[in-house]
Amino acid sequence: MKRTRSRKEVRQTQILASLEANPTLRVNQLAEQLDVSTETIRRDLSELDQIGRLSRTYGGAVSNGVRFEPALTDRLSLHVHERQAIAHAAMERFGKTETMLLGGGATMLHFARALRETQQRHTIITPAYQIAVELSANPLIEIMLLPGVFEAQERIVYGPETIRALDRFRADVVLVGASGLAPSGVSEAMLQVGEVYSEMLRHAERSVVLADHSKFGKRALMLLSGWTRHMTLVTDRAPDPELKRAVREAGAEIILPNKL
Repeated sequence: MKRTRSRKEVRQTQILASLEANPTLRVNQLAEQLDVSTETIRRDLSELDQIGRLSRTYGGAVSNGVRFEPALTDRLSLHVHERQAIAHAAMERFGKTETMLLGGGATMLHFARALRETQQRHTIITPAYQIAVELSANPLIEIMLLPGVFEAQERIVYGPETIRALDRFRADVVLVGASGLAPSGVSEAMLQVGEVYSEMLRHAERSVVLADHSKFGKRALMLLSGWTRHMTLVTDRAPDPELKRAVREAGAEIILPNKL
């Protein structure tokens, strides 16, 4: 006798099919498409991750076309020279900014290490524990660590409390990393982190994305933002023609370390 699939199994199959067709779908878009709550979608994605249907692999796509990254501790040993160059280029352009919103991740940690040497006062707002620890070595830097649920692998907070706290702030510039850079925009592999970064991008006059060339042409699970004229990409080499054209046509800026 053929077993009847549960409603959850059918839904999760639909989620995988939807993400294969469009890896940039947001949680709320999946929820609307499947007529369920965003909490249900998050639980489904977590279960699919745990059973290996959405496995995290570096620099490659799983069967559904969605790209993931390893834990922060694993990424810190990758592309070190390139990330240091990106961090110093970002410091050259934005290092004198008084108030900043900083995301987490490996490239952002290199930026925090560069910013730590500043000789002027800054106010830094961040959801990332490791960023706060790095900057705490400099007494000139005032750090506001956002509340939320702590994600141990990324050492970052997320959730409704984090989103609500961000509504209280406006910064001169927000700097975030990225899992993918495509003509459609900037994307993040982790849903919870992506929701925080997407909200952060709404709370600053200028948005800055720090990402090395390994992210070119990749689309991760959550689209944070399309390219806009208020955005700057700081990277270590010139993007491929298609990506470069999309960035330029949107009015966004590209900064390369050897061109400062």
